[in-house]
Formats: sequence, C-alpha cells, structure tokens
Amino acid sequence: MMFSQLSDAISNGLFLLMIAGIPLIAACKKVKVYEVFVDGAKDGFQLAIKIIPYMVGMLVAIGMFRASGGFELIFSWIGPFFEKIGVPTAVVPLAVMRPFSASASNGILLDIIKNFGGDAHVSHLAATMMGSTETTFYVIAVYFGVVNIRRTRHAVPAGLIADFVGIVASIIVCRLLLV
Repeated sequence: MMFSQLSDAISNGLFLLMIAGIPLIAACKKVKVYEVFVDGAKDGFQLAIKIIPYMVGMLVAIGMFRASGGFELIFSWIGPFFEKIGVPTAVVPLAVMRPFSASASNGILLDIIKNFGGDAHVSHLAATMMGSTETTFYVIAVYFGVVNIRRTRHAVPAGLIADFVGIVASIIVCRLLLV
C-alpha cells in the first residue's frame, strides 16, 4: 500500500471516529446530544447577529479608506523600500491590505498567483505572508466590539508589530529557502 493511500485511510478513519465518537460518548454520559447541538447553534446565530454591525462598520471604513486613495499613498511610500531590499513590489499591496481585510488579501494573493504562476518566488512569498500575518483591525473591531471592549490598550500596536514580524519573517524564510 502506498503511503498516500495509508495516510488517506488513517485520516478518513479518524474523521469517522470523531463524527461518530463524539455523539456516542456524549450519549453514554447521558447528554442530550441533539438539544445541546440546537442550543449551541442558537447561540452561534445570536452571536453572528451581534457581530454584523461591527463587520459593516469595518467594511465601510476600509471602503472609504480605499476610495480616498489612502492605500495607494501607503503603497507609494513603502514600494521603494521593498525595491531597495530586493523584495518583489507585487507583494506590497498584500502586506498593506492584510491587517485590514482577509477577502481583499485573498484577492491580491490570487492575482499574484494568476499573474506570476504558482511556482514563482513572488507567489511563494505572498502565500507565506498570508499565513504569517493576521487581519488585525478586523479581529479587533469585531471581537472587541462583540464583548464591548472600548479601550484596546496595547492590542493594536501588538497586532501590528506581530504583522510586521510576520512579513519580515516571510521575506527572510522565502529568501533563505526558496531562492
């Protein structure tokens, strides 16, 4: 049997064990599985309704910033620095957009892959950046908003520093391993 077939069989078996095992264990412990599931789904739906105003506010703010030319201004400031250190400028929009929006970042990543190919250094760098950074402003706006935290204190600077470190680490790792 090939390794991939064995790996597939093991992962499928573990998945089936989880899907069937969790309700079986709960039933053995006299937990009303269906009622608990429905209560959890109800709570999840109420949480989704609670999040919507914060998501709309964040999306409107990003749209206004983009329409005002703010992102292009940031690109023009950061682009020359990226060129000087030998980083493809195609990843600049991704590096700037990632803290704000996952969907916009995914679109930029797809454009990079479509334009340069999946095996290009710039595509590998962009994908590594996506995995090494977070949508900091989205997370802060939505999650802090839901639990009514108004003072973010050090969360924004810490998140942006983590994003910066993720970008730098992506550049270093891709340069060392892929070039």
